[in-house]
Amino acid sequence: MISWQTWIGTLVAIVLALVAVALVALIVRLVVAVVARRLEWMRDLHSRTSIRFTLLLTVVWLWVACAVTAPRLQEWWPALSHTFLVAVILAAAWFVSALASFGITRVMLRYSGEDAVSPEMRRMRTQLSVVRRLIAVLIAVIAIGAVLFTFPEVRAIGTSVLASAGIVSIVAGLAAQSTLGNLIAGIQLAFSDAIRVGDVVVVEDEWGSIGEITLSYVVVYIWDERRLVLPSTYFTTQPFESWTRKSDKVLGTVYMDLDWRVPLAEVREKFQSVIAASDAWDQRAAGVLVTDARGGFVTVRFLVSAANSGDQWNLRCLVREEMVTWLQQEHPDALPVTRVRMEEPAAEPSSS
Repeated sequence: MISWQTWIGTLVAIVLALVAVALVALIVRLVVAVVARRLEWMRDLHSRTSIRFTLLLTVVWLWVACAVTAPRLQEWWPALSHTFLVAVILAAAWFVSALASFGITRVMLRYSGEDAVSPEMRRMRTQLSVVRRLIAVLIAVIAIGAVLFTFPEVRAIGTSVLASAGIVSIVAGLAAQSTLGNLIAGIQLAFSDAIRVGDVVVVEDEWGSIGEITLSYVVVYIWDERRLVLPSTYFTTQPFESWTRKSDKVLGTVYMDLDWRVPLAEVREKFQSVIAASDAWDQRAAGVLVTDARGGFVTVRFLVSAANSGDQWNLRCLVREEMVTWLQQEHPDALPVTRVRMEEPAAEPSSS
């Protein structure tokens, strides 16, 4: 008969605890394999949380094994028990954060289909992304607070801190004004719908798209693969251009300075044939207008429309290239020229 109050009993209890953990992990894996035939997301959930769940279960059962055997009779047991308590809190927080992240990620997948480029889908994905980070931070803060309050000394300090909360809040507010400002701005950006992940913007004279929105900064993906990192407060205090605020559809213009002799009727005909042959034109708008005439030139504006900013850029480049090439080949006299009038000097009167 094994005496559980001996070290041999402790060793046996630890072995039994580890075997039980392995058995539970095996049963969970088998259940997931069966359920995943109908619910594919169960396999993903298991892969994300299995290690964390196993760790939590191991710590709990080792704690129980030690609590019912020889270690609980030792003078250092309170310290060991407290260590187990801290480990359980941290492991539980790690496990819960994985569950929360998985749940929100599953919801985000609903907004990543064919309609993911629409403003509504981008808004939902942005908000869910920020909520996921907020939950992770909240779980971490709660876990750290729970760990700290397991120490009697910290609980005593906490009581005195709460008694002087007014002074502490003022000092903390002044010391962390910038950090808290960015945090609040990040939350405001997510739920005010000012910007969304995927929005096309012009910021600091740079054209790009919103790639990441965090609780403290926003990353703009520049078209040439650079990354512009700005604090969240920038988008709540500074003006910026948004090309996709309500819709991805956008107009574009191409301006050309041409000679007064340009045949506008033929130019319009050629322009229509160019955009009609391009898949980038969404057929919403197209036109050719003379918007200015001064200094020996006429300014011709070509207006195009496209379903998104990328197509608009390509269409503008196509119109510019095709029209310049056509004018060079068919109407070189329409290209801008500088005219200089040379007059002969007046003849000097002859002296008699």
